[in-house]
Amino acid sequence: MSSSYFPRWRKVQGIAPGTVVQPEECLSWPQNIAMGAQHVVAMFGATVLAPLLMGFDPNVAILMSGVGTLIFFLFVGGRVPSYLGSSFAFIGGVIAVTGYAGGGPNMNIGVALGAIIACGLAYTLIGLLVWWADSRAGGASNWIDRWMPPVVTGAIVAIIGLNLAPIAVKSAMGSGTFDALMALMTVLCVGAVAVYTHGALQRLLILVGLLVACVLYGLFTNVLGLGGKPIDFSGVAAAPWIGLPTFSAPVFNVQAMSVIVPVAIILVAENLGHIKAVSAMTGRNLDRYLGRAFVGDGVATMVSGAVGGTGVTTYAENIGVMTVTRIYSSLVFVVAALIAIVLGFSPKFGALIQTIPGPVLGGMSIVVFGLIAVAGARIWVVNQVDFSDNRNLIVAAVTLVLGAGNFSLELGLFRLDGIGTATFGAIILHALLRPTCNLR
Repeated sequence: MSSSYFPRWRKVQGIAPGTVVQPEECLSWPQNIAMGAQHVVAMFGATVLAPLLMGFDPNVAILMSGVGTLIFFLFVGGRVPSYLGSSFAFIGGVIAVTGYAGGGPNMNIGVALGAIIACGLAYTLIGLLVWWADSRAGGASNWIDRWMPPVVTGAIVAIIGLNLAPIAVKSAMGSGTFDALMALMTVLCVGAVAVYTHGALQRLLILVGLLVACVLYGLFTNVLGLGGKPIDFSGVAAAPWIGLPTFSAPVFNVQAMSVIVPVAIILVAENLGHIKAVSAMTGRNLDRYLGRAFVGDGVATMVSGAVGGTGVTTYAENIGVMTVTRIYSSLVFVVAALIAIVLGFSPKFGALIQTIPGPVLGGMSIVVFGLIAVAGARIWVVNQVDFSDNRNLIVAAVTLVLGAGNFSLELGLFRLDGIGTATFGAIILHALLRPTCNLR
């Protein structure tokens, strides 16, 4: 392991089928750009959907996802491959404190932004504590692993995908049978690229699958007129190439902060699950970077909230891409971040996003959110979680149902949605069921 802050990236000479590209390795620049574009495709559906649900500007969200990813990259020294996108954990709290009812911009966005910044600060402080513990004998991993072992982190990662499943299915079903069939067609396009292609094309299965699905959808609707809503490019033609997104200023309100700041715990769990998943996939122990990763994510959330962006988190969608491509080079995410920043300053790109048919996005969501759930199961498999142990069995079973069923709790101003309830539930349940005779 290099003693330098950043790794000395080694160039991979050719990529044979099944080759694993490690974080400190790099591809050729054409391959870096192609893989970076695929990660942008993987994240932008959810990164755009989250601000739309909260009344935020999607272009700001895209822009700050790129900026946040670069901030994260700097804090972890390029050692942890990750993309930061809009966090769904904020949606319930933002809607609660702003009273947003959908349809257009959120007129009370400032109150939400102030609370998001406060949440980012709390998250950063947690990260600094863990970072400090990492520098001490034994590090932070011992007590983190005690409270959040693989059975817990695997369940948390899995329920993120399962909790988002209804969103994907609703989007896929659209307004009728035709939309549902087009969503299934999208799934088949991605599956066909994944199974029947080879080499670089196979590793770009998300991007290629999306393009093929859009072409087929346009053929069925615009050309053959078989049904559905035709793709309309008039908005793209009218939009300028370069322009500023709609920035907003934060307003700090104590009541709003009390609702949204607890989301920091969910972000910790998401980030921890991400690092555990990447550790399992790469065969590397990345626990030493936990504190730095938390701080990077927290600072990125504060910067995003300061200009009108959503809170950000390490994106499991991109874990799904890494799972199928086996390319973990952290430089790929620098390229992806730069692409996102450029796109964030392009109203034409924002208009282009709107042309992607809903059923196609729904089909892509089914694939990507499913890969998230499988990434959680992979943590169990790689860490050989023993499900003959009733404690592990109960923790995993209850967590999955709470998350998938979106079990929510409201305690005064404090509100937890399904992901939050399942996250705390998994941690607390595992602690409560620890045998008193064995406190390891």
